[in-house]
Amino acid sequence: MIGPPREPTCSASSRRAVRVRLHPEARDELRSGALWYEEQRAGLGDDFVAEINATLDRIAGAPRSVPLWPGVTVTAVPIRKAIVHRFPYVVAFEAHADAILVLAIAHAKRRPLYWLSRAGHDLS
Repeated sequence: MIGPPREPTCSASSRRAVRVRLHPEARDELRSGALWYEEQRAGLGDDFVAEINATLDRIAGAPRSVPLWPGVTVTAVPIRKAIVHRFPYVVAFEAHADAILVLAIAHAKRRPLYWLSRAGHDLS
């Protein structure tokens, strides 16, 4: 059975933790992808969620080490692109001072930048 994605908290320093928040549409994309993979093979949806969670942990651990999304310069906060291992997906996110906002969990080969309108919105 596909479990819900967890929101990782990773210590960015001894004084502060970085929260990872998913935009509601990114959460829907995660759910849809997991269900699709689960229909392909039992357990594959769980594997997909596990890889997304591992990617979110990497992002939380060192968000500014993830490359900037090439060609996207229209936002106040730079958008970064993390590649998901094992699956043809990427995570688009903004690294704010106190939190990470995941804008999209997007298929790497479909509908480029469809999620760009989600950028620059309040984290609360």
